[in-house]
Amino acid sequence: MRKIVIVTGGSRGIGAATAKLAAKAGYRVCIAYRHRETAAAEVIAAIDRDGGEAMAVPADVGREADVVRLFEAVDRRFGEATALVNNAGILERQMRVEEMDADRLTRVFNANVVGSFLCAREAVRRMSTRHGGHGGAIVNVSSVAARLGSPNEYIDYAASKAAIDTLTVGLAKEVAAEGVRVNAVRPGSIYTEIHASGGEPGRVDRVKARIPMQRGGEAEEIARAIVWLLSDEASYMTGSLVDVAGGL
Repeated sequence: MRKIVIVTGGSRGIGAATAKLAAKAGYRVCIAYRHRETAAAEVIAAIDRDGGEAMAVPADVGREADVVRLFEAVDRRFGEATALVNNAGILERQMRVEEMDADRLTRVFNANVVGSFLCAREAVRRMSTRHGGHGGAIVNVSSVAARLGSPNEYIDYAASKAAIDTLTVGLAKEVAAEGVRVNAVRPGSIYTEIHASGGEPGRVDRVKARIPMQRGGEAEEIARAIVWLLSDEASYMTGSLVDVAGGL
């Protein structure tokens, strides 16, 4: 069976590293991106140079029509997806809950939670034996923030990732008998551009002393866990939340 993976938020950071590693593992890769067309093109070019097959689709995963269009584009180019990495997500500037407004909360939960649900829905419709599929694997990118809470910074982001943990456990049980495995990776403090969105590009270096391993993680270290969970080597794992967080 051909291996076809969709990686949302695939133009940078963990998503880009995952897309490249999956291509090396033999997957045809589609990355979805919202704004970063040039960065997405660079990821595709890197995969092409290494002999892989890849495509990029602009899509806001919080918009249902965009998600449907994304999966249909993959259907046409590569065939139905056999793997999904729900990586797309956002955080906003650091602040306390008493300062947050409804618009911010809507943006965060729409991108981080609604988007993952919609992508999982489309993946299950293609992978599940209930729908005539041949099985597959979904990996959701959560965060250790889901259990640490991120006080004084972004509790909304942490809460959205806690929702991803629940999606992972619930969906895994729902489709376990239909050939679909669903797991999550929970990164800790990783050197990616997302921290700039929170207003502190150097956040990892500030907090690394709290990490038992005394360092931040790299995107490639998270990607290795994701691609392993997608693989047959993790064939008896579903509903698992795997922390890759240096001991946090």
